[in-house]
Amino acid sequence: MRLVVLIDNCAINGRNLKGEGGASYYIEDEDKKFLLDTGASGLFMENAKNLDIDLDNIDTVVLSHGHYDHAGGLKDFVESKNDKINIICHPLAFNKKKSGNTNMGAPYTKEEIIKLANVKFSDKPVKISKNITYLGQIPDTIDFENRKLMGQIEVDGEYKDDYIIDDSALLYETQDGIYIITGCSHSGICNIIEYAKKVSKKDNVLGIIGGTHLQEINNQLYKTIDYFKTNNIKELYPCHCTKFYVKAEMFKYLNIKDAHVGLEINW
Repeated sequence: MRLVVLIDNCAINGRNLKGEGGASYYIEDEDKKFLLDTGASGLFMENAKNLDIDLDNIDTVVLSHGHYDHAGGLKDFVESKNDKINIICHPLAFNKKKSGNTNMGAPYTKEEIIKLANVKFSDKPVKISKNITYLGQIPDTIDFENRKLMGQIEVDGEYKDDYIIDDSALLYETQDGIYIITGCSHSGICNIIEYAKKVSKKDNVLGIIGGTHLQEINNQLYKTIDYFKTNNIKELYPCHCTKFYVKAEMFKYLNIKDAHVGLEINW
């Protein structure tokens, strides 16, 4: 499996790569090529071009969840294609989301995107390629990971508290164990790992890349660090919404690695 970071909050110098607050990953699994998330704008397409990555053959986009910094560039990408592409996401991904007067969701409507693409809504696991599965809705199983309220979401014409139920991740399976690719981990990174184990029926977690939404040095962080150590996860790339000082604290106990626009991983 090949993964290239097209959008992250951080970018390295060279090749005219640019970062923004968001996430987007180009992924290859054998003969399947697809995207996880599209960042906050169309910038991921510019970065892909500068990285010599051809997006013309991409026919599938998976959304980790429906926040603007993960789904913002989707409509531009869909409109750039000659043929309808496939979108896989949670049923709530395109519902309107807000925090006060600020839009938190995608800058287009569910109706717009359904007209432009073949959208598969699922809260259950969906096979994307031979070895990669979209996990669907993540169950809450870890006692120290309580979902955090983040604005409101429109459901059946009414705005309700939003605990980001649409947040999901990807599972990549190998003979030796599993890898996990996240968007923001609003569901809780350890909850995601436990569900990935259940879906794959494999307990050996080899690596993780993506946002963890760990943003404070607190009891949850230290319990997460202990969880990572207990599971002996060798390759850890916390990025995007993981605060810098949180990564610095994690580095005291774990061999975490740097992630940035242009990073390529071959697992």
